[in-house]
Amino acid sequence: MNQPLAVKERITAVDMLRGLVMIVMALDHIRDYTTYYHFAPEDLAQTTIPLFITRWVTHFCAPVFMFVAGVGSGLGEVNGKSKKQLSHFLWTRGVWLVLIEFTVVKLGWTFNFTDRTIYFLVIWALGICMIALAALIYVPKRWLLGLGIAMVLGHNVLDGILPSSLGTLGPLWMILHVKGEFMIGPFATFIYYPVIPWVGVMALGYVFADFYKTEANKRQQQLVVLGLILSLLFFVIRGINSYGDMAPWSVQSTIGMTIVSFFNVTKYPPSLSYLLMTLGPSIMLLAIFERIKGKASDFLMVFGRVPMFFYIIHLYLIHILAVLIGWYQGYTFYDMSHDFESFPADYGVGLVSTYTYWLLLIMLSYVLCKSYITFKKGKVHPFYSYI
Repeated sequence: MNQPLAVKERITAVDMLRGLVMIVMALDHIRDYTTYYHFAPEDLAQTTIPLFITRWVTHFCAPVFMFVAGVGSGLGEVNGKSKKQLSHFLWTRGVWLVLIEFTVVKLGWTFNFTDRTIYFLVIWALGICMIALAALIYVPKRWLLGLGIAMVLGHNVLDGILPSSLGTLGPLWMILHVKGEFMIGPFATFIYYPVIPWVGVMALGYVFADFYKTEANKRQQQLVVLGLILSLLFFVIRGINSYGDMAPWSVQSTIGMTIVSFFNVTKYPPSLSYLLMTLGPSIMLLAIFERIKGKASDFLMVFGRVPMFFYIIHLYLIHILAVLIGWYQGYTFYDMSHDFESFPADYGVGLVSTYTYWLLLIMLSYVLCKSYITFKKGKVHPFYSYI
């Protein structure tokens, strides 16, 4: 009879999934920084099907980041880490991630030391969710499962509560549930990742780790069934078109654009439809990745084992690329030393060039990540567990 996965095998499956979405994430960011499409790919009035698909495939990234962070925490407990040890790791790593978001990561986005904009992006959300999970792991798992499900299934009930109706508590509500912006003194603050649904996703990942206590074949079957149920539930809820997303789909001028409208779900904050659409297939991939060995798994794991290192270097490499493209097109470093939304209006390249740059970026990043894995091997300082 197959036994539960050994630690190394279990981490392999999770690292492969994480590595895959890291690679896909880089496509989204390189699109932001290199294309001449200076509008949101989700804008049905302007987008094309290839551009939308380029954006859509990257929707899987943030949910997987949050979910596998919870899974990894749960796996640590499955393998003997005490709650006290796990809680300490989670809150210290969470604080570290929040600090990194507002310093090293922000500089990568802007290349500007004097920029007075504060972005609450995915690394901030990961950090805050880890801090929350550091406390939530003391809640009995059946209650935590219920809390996580309630957050994911029910948070869209809160969509009608607007920050403007809450007075001075409006900014806090943005941090919790609504994409928006407000001022903190001279600093413009942009909230892209409100925390309520993301805490639910990470909590569910933590509980999900208990699947790895069962033998391999049974677990893989369970994961495929669970992933299928979530995926089918997406089609049902999205098809009904009355709950689960702030942006209902509608019939468009062509079948292709109608399909685009159907899959054009809300990311900020992640709607129920968005989370079902992305987490269902991702859970099935976890089952599939347990059976994949060889060069493909090794390639994905290189990125999955050093996600923070890859995240930081890929931002800087992409922005350097944007500076070089801008220089070639006649722009100065100053013109390009902003976030991508402030780039010159006629800057950029086409989608084919963007995909080419993405492939080159992945090849270079693979070498750098593999070298970093070799460098940190055997290092015992806690710092290396954070990058």
